[in-house]
Amino acid sequence: MAVRRLNHAVLYVNGLKRTADFYRETLGFEVRTEIPGRAAFLRAPGSANDHDLGLFDIGTGAAPGRPQVGLYHLAWEVGTLADLVEARARLAEAGALVGESDHRVSKSLYAKDPNGIEFEVMWRVPAEDWETELAKDGMIVPLDLDEALARWGGDHMTGAAAGSPT
Repeated sequence: MAVRRLNHAVLYVNGLKRTADFYRETLGFEVRTEIPGRAAFLRAPGSANDHDLGLFDIGTGAAPGRPQVGLYHLAWEVGTLADLVEARARLAEAGALVGESDHRVSKSLYAKDPNGIEFEVMWRVPAEDWETELAKDGMIVPLDLDEALARWGGDHMTGAAAGSPT
């Protein structure tokens, strides 16, 4: 298993519109999807990603046990579903695996490093299948790796592993 590249970053923010506007105006990001007042998913022009930056608004109040403004997680991309299966086994063995999700355009594992910093390891669904995947019910559903393996196989390379520059 090899991590290929950083796929996206996700931030907790205070002031979703202001922050999304900042990244649009200063770095040229485009808003791909927005949940008004709650979240926005942005990508760089020409990017092959569903999103390069996720923003989640946590409001102004800080309280114990609630997220603070800053990094939520980083997502590392693997090239194949076989790599994702291997990552799942390694993370589980280390006691680091904390969740799994199917985001339709990606199949994702969530883990925490020894410092408690959350990160994602994800496999990017082939772009030609995004429309079909996004037409299904639910934007986030439980991960079914067996179903994904049956559909794409363990060795189907996507993203950076397939030579995508973005």
